[in-house]
Amino acid sequence: MSSPSRFELPALGANPSTEAQGTNPGSFARRPAVGGALAFSSPDTPGMPAHSNRTAWDFLPEGWVRDAETGHASAPEGFEPVTQLESARLGIVTPEMTRVAEREGHLTPEQVRDEVAAGRMVIPANRVHLGYQLDPMAIGRASKTKINANMGASPISSDTDEEVEKLEWALRWGADTIMDLSTGGDLDKTRDAIVRHSTAPVGTVPIYSMIIGRQIEDLTLEMILDQLEHQAQQGVDYFTIHAGVLREHLPHVNKRLIGIVSRGGSLLAKWMIHHRKQNPMYEHWDAICEVARRSDVTFSIGDGLRPGGLADASDRAQLAELQTLGELTEKAWRHGCQVMIEGPGHVPFDQIEFNMKLERQLCHGAPFYVLGPLVTDIFPGYDHITSSIGATAAAYHGASMLCYVTPKEHLGLPKKDDVKQGCIAYKIAAHAADVALGIPGARDRDDELTKARAALNWEKHFELSFDPDTARAYHDEDLDVDTDFCAMCGHDWCSVRISKEITTFLSGKDEEYAWEKPKLSEALTSEQRGILEQRGVLSPAEIHRLASKTREQVGADAGKAACHSDGTAADDARRIQDEVPEVPVQEA
Repeated sequence: MSSPSRFELPALGANPSTEAQGTNPGSFARRPAVGGALAFSSPDTPGMPAHSNRTAWDFLPEGWVRDAETGHASAPEGFEPVTQLESARLGIVTPEMTRVAEREGHLTPEQVRDEVAAGRMVIPANRVHLGYQLDPMAIGRASKTKINANMGASPISSDTDEEVEKLEWALRWGADTIMDLSTGGDLDKTRDAIVRHSTAPVGTVPIYSMIIGRQIEDLTLEMILDQLEHQAQQGVDYFTIHAGVLREHLPHVNKRLIGIVSRGGSLLAKWMIHHRKQNPMYEHWDAICEVARRSDVTFSIGDGLRPGGLADASDRAQLAELQTLGELTEKAWRHGCQVMIEGPGHVPFDQIEFNMKLERQLCHGAPFYVLGPLVTDIFPGYDHITSSIGATAAAYHGASMLCYVTPKEHLGLPKKDDVKQGCIAYKIAAHAADVALGIPGARDRDDELTKARAALNWEKHFELSFDPDTARAYHDEDLDVDTDFCAMCGHDWCSVRISKEITTFLSGKDEEYAWEKPKLSEALTSEQRGILEQRGVLSPAEIHRLASKTREQVGADAGKAACHSDGTAADDARRIQDEVPEVPVQEA
């Protein structure tokens, strides 16, 4: 018999399991370095751009001095901090930083402060929104990966009430921030309602409201500043401003297959061509920063030249704009404004790491907020899947926040269920990246669910799942008894049950997940019933039975339940499987 081979593992990062449960050696990412440029980061593939050695500390406002001993700065006499960045530079731990540390779990308030001071983390928290229901959160690579959900009324679909409903639905399914991208209906009313109802930061693209009722060619500086001030006073937490699209970039777009796909980018390109002038958002960036600072509105500097297809990714237009975004970041930091950078939406899988690490270099570690990216263009209707694949890689290689894509992307305005599907796809991407990066505690819930699964404890299994209703409904669709096997393998072929029976295996023997005997599952909830009705596998009569059952109605008794236990003879177990009715598939 040959001896087992010895494999040399890569250098290990942190273990995402707090108690190092199981036999996994730990993350293959870099060792954590919170407080530096590589807090939680992937190893660099050869040839990737190196990180920048500069931070927001290198772009202090005039008159500020950093103390070499304390590491904090002093401001001119009489200065009062307004933004989170200004407070952090002065060494102040704000209540919002403390709340962020509580929510993150693996960071201290002082670490949050220091990441904000370096410009590697933002806390989008408009002072007005803090007076409503905002629960402060952070975006940065030292924190957990966040997801954003887009919504907003269009000229042909949706209204304010529906958008508020979608907001609440997105928050339920894990959205960390919300963007109101309304271009139709009462934009002001919709925006105000979303801000007042949202516990998460709210972002907007203000140029949409600037041109309602007028042509883009009529846009003036006064209109720009007035609308920014108005939205800041409403409580908007972050602005997407497409200030990086320059006149000199436009020739690089000429041979693209799909031109400019950013609404803001295309509008400003049209303005520049008409007036033969530079982008007004770029030209008047200092004035825009002054407006944002007054209410501590975070910048999400827009990628107006992002690629709209794989054929245009990583081209001269996109990368030239990214370089300009780095310049704008430096200027905003000098004004005391918080900054994150928006990134591309369609990128071949092999180019994702390069895009993430180039931003880290050019924008000095400012948080990267990316849409997807989609890694293929031929699956309309499934772009929440194609993009979440790219989003997982993006987060692993440096993105701090992922903008969700729904099944309706490229096809229409997302409805309520599309919002859920987009959120779940992106929670999967964000969570997978956090586990891979070795963020402390990121895998704890996975480990607990694994132990529940090993013990065949279905109730705990569903309780620990992200979407318990769907998991329960899918299970009961085939077998509405919680027992020591499921309908995938049946009793005799259940490897989990067999492993549990092997006395030398730890598998399935955690006392916390022990259960006494199988039992009939509860009647379906209305949401679980809706899930099965939408699937269309079971007949209406069978769904009704599962939704309205009692033990007497389905003929359950103690004897039948007991025959599913570990002590049951194999013949009895097979009999129970045979008793499960074969359900006809409903024709479309």
